[in-house]
Amino acid sequence: MDQTLAKFQPVALSLFRFITGLLLLQYGIAKIFKFPVLPYFANIPPLIQVAATLELVGGALLLLGLFTRPVAFILAGEMAFAYFLGHMFKGADPVFLPLLNGGTAAILFCFSCLYLATSGGGPISLDAILRKKS
Repeated sequence: MDQTLAKFQPVALSLFRFITGLLLLQYGIAKIFKFPVLPYFANIPPLIQVAATLELVGGALLLLGLFTRPVAFILAGEMAFAYFLGHMFKGADPVFLPLLNGGTAAILFCFSCLYLATSGGGPISLDAILRKKS
């Protein structure tokens, strides 16, 4: 059973990268283009605009599987930064519990991108096509 599933691991990695990129891209689109309209993203400060640009461009690059490792590394850092700056200090005292401070997505994106930074984009990616050409 273990060997049977192991053969799907490279394709699953590509799918994981694609979905992670798609989800990050939606945050960038919502923050920059205001679509869909979300009250939370109505008037975002300049620092969040920088994060939105990283999510938009980085999410699109992950979606395509282009420059996966460096892009994922940058996005992992951005998500760690987002958690500690935007979520951990919600309320009077620092609260590490993501269920209480709304930081679950930031933590998941951080570690998802950290995984992609170490494993690459998988066989179904522009990175893999460019590797084959050179």
